[in-house]
Amino acid sequence: MVTNSYNAMAVNNETIIQTVNRYSKQLLGFIKGKVKSDEDAQDVLQDVWYQLSNLTEIETIESMSGWLYRVARNKITDLFRKNRTDSLSDFTLHSEDGEIDFKDLLLSENKTPEDEFMKKLFWEELMLALDELPEKQREAFVLNEIEDMSLQAIADLKNENIKTIISRKGYATKFLRERLNNLYQDFQNY
Repeated sequence: MVTNSYNAMAVNNETIIQTVNRYSKQLLGFIKGKVKSDEDAQDVLQDVWYQLSNLTEIETIESMSGWLYRVARNKITDLFRKNRTDSLSDFTLHSEDGEIDFKDLLLSENKTPEDEFMKKLFWEELMLALDELPEKQREAFVLNEIEDMSLQAIADLKNENIKTIISRKGYATKFLRERLNNLYQDFQNY
């Protein structure tokens, strides 16, 4: 029984070594095309190899390349969630009760007529500002911030490079911050 377990481990280790040798270069190239830096690409690749090494029954994987690329995409998505770009939530109000972000304000239930007024005013100004954006920037912002899609999911949906989506979202966020700055100041005085 110990011999069988040892043999299975040896087979798994050999399979892992062969897989690393066979797929490392092309998998790293794939990952580099989707992340910001070589360091991030190396980290994602190491995470993929680590996940593979923790599998107990590697032989059950029907398509090794499919599995590796799926894990790599998931790890890239995790990386982007962790290193998320600027968002509407970066606008925060400092109140007596603590911080309130714009997203909370926009999606909250109205408690007072003043809350309702401020919420309505912000939505109107946000919609006007969004209309001023180029279509693809507006779309990236709306899908990520309002519809809560991940940047990777948007890239997949639009068949675009993740870096392109991140860039569009970044430009949109920067524009909206500048465009809504006066309103933001009014909210702080509210």
